[in-house]
Amino acid sequence: MTTSTTKRALVVRGGWDGHQPVETTDSFLLFLQEHGYDVRVEDATAVYADADYLAGVDVVVQTNTMSTIEGDELRGLITAVRNGTGLAGWHGGIADSYRSSADYLQLIGGQFAAHPPRAVPDELAGDASDNFVRHTVDIVPERADHPIVAGISGFELTTEQYWVLSDDYNDVLATTTLAARDFDPWHRPVTCPAIWTRQWGQGRVFVSTPGHDLAVVQDPNVRTVIERGILWASR
Repeated sequence: MTTSTTKRALVVRGGWDGHQPVETTDSFLLFLQEHGYDVRVEDATAVYADADYLAGVDVVVQTNTMSTIEGDELRGLITAVRNGTGLAGWHGGIADSYRSSADYLQLIGGQFAAHPPRAVPDELAGDASDNFVRHTVDIVPERADHPIVAGISGFELTTEQYWVLSDDYNDVLATTTLAARDFDPWHRPVTCPAIWTRQWGQGRVFVSTPGHDLAVVQDPNVRTVIERGILWASR
């Protein structure tokens, strides 16, 4: 009998439809398959409670915004990562998934706090574009040779700019600086991590805050970062 060397990827998606969890994850399925992964797609977090299955997963790709998770599911995910399963994701699908869980926030290393509007309230259109601002993602000079961002210069996007709460255990690969405009309640620019990694037990965690929807995920720089991040995080 021969032993299969096929790698396993688990895609877990759901939550707020505005982040296009189906469309964005679908856009990476062929990429995963081309890199030798057998891909399983789940639209709920119940699979995280299956310890035997997760033990054989090389990377979890999650996009699940503003959701809840059961205790046994979260314990299963954290245990799998500690034992070597990678975890990768983008935007609110990983940095704004389970707001009520301190254990999840510690695993990820960052939590979405806000995305500033592009203008004062009486100049807004009342749709998603109200939070789309032109901003720069700056590669951290000391981390420019990291395999996830190597060869990528700072780049600009017009999309949600994430203000995240984080800690210094993260290996920050890129940052973004939120301006302090006349109508903002903060009084100086605020620099937040935009792309980071985190080692948790034997596992690796990768987070890209750019990735609001399919259009952003398809930006060449964002796409490259996410593809590399998934492979980097994988067991």
